Amino acid sequence: MANISSADVARLRRMTLAGMMDCKKALEESNGDFEKAVEIIRKKGQAVASKRADRDATEGVVLAKASADSTMGALIVLNSETDFVAKNEDFIALASKILDLAIAKKPADLEALKALPLENSTAGGKVTEYMGIIGEKLELAFYEKVEAAYVQAYIHPGNKLASLAGFTKAGLDAQVYKDVVMQIAAMNPVAIDKDDVPAKVIEQELEIGREQAKREGKPEEMHDRIAQGKLAKFYKENTLLNQEYIKDNKMSIRQYLESVDKQLKVTAFKRYNLNQ
Repeated sequence: MANISSADVARLRRMTLAGMMDCKKALEESNGDFEKAVEIIRKKGQAVASKRADRDATEGVVLAKASADSTMGALIVLNSETDFVAKNEDFIALASKILDLAIAKKPADLEALKALPLENSTAGGKVTEYMGIIGEKLELAFYEKVEAAYVQAYIHPGNKLASLAGFTKAGLDAQVYKDVVMQIAAMNPVAIDKDDVPAKVIEQELEIGREQAKREGKPEEMHDRIAQGKLAKFYKENTLLNQEYIKDNKMSIRQYLESVDKQLKVTAFKRYNLNQ
């Protein structure tokens, strides 16, 4: 049997994030062959993944970050079964590595992100590997990106909620960008403006308004007008530019942006809340 040193164990741990004892056992089983040891740890993860496929992974972390030049940002969700694992430093470090990879490579979608090379495996493969280390189901569940002249990210304390927004102009007071992404995180808009709300959502809101008017016994000829009024309220509460600015409810987000720079627009946003 090969002589397994503490340095060998530490090296394999850096490669796989596996625990010290798991690394030592894998090296002993592989007779000191690092490639075989990595494969042993990987297969252990695949076995755990197979056994726990029907489990719910509803905990985890939501992370967002902008690139160094602030022209691109990404938001990812790495799920776990328990909050205990979600708070583990190695788990958060794995999620951060995947987020950095997304920013560096700008994959088109979640499946493309999972397929990207990461260390000695792929992003998806590393998640599977880590399942073998901790013994519970993990899932890289969400990825979106935003590209714009300026991109700002926000992570709410606790790593359960994050938001991301793109803007038409860079070089303004950084607090302005931060205010908008915090507004998105806090108020959960469905779209940037009225015209961006899907037709299906609009029709659904109108139907709710008509039904409410009917239940309240309003004359039939008033139903559509009442529904339009309900829709106007929906726009004010649920579209970003028409929402009241949470730091000053005397103005909307549209008015806030215009007070900073008439040309400043929000081009896109993403938001994810693990608790919703």
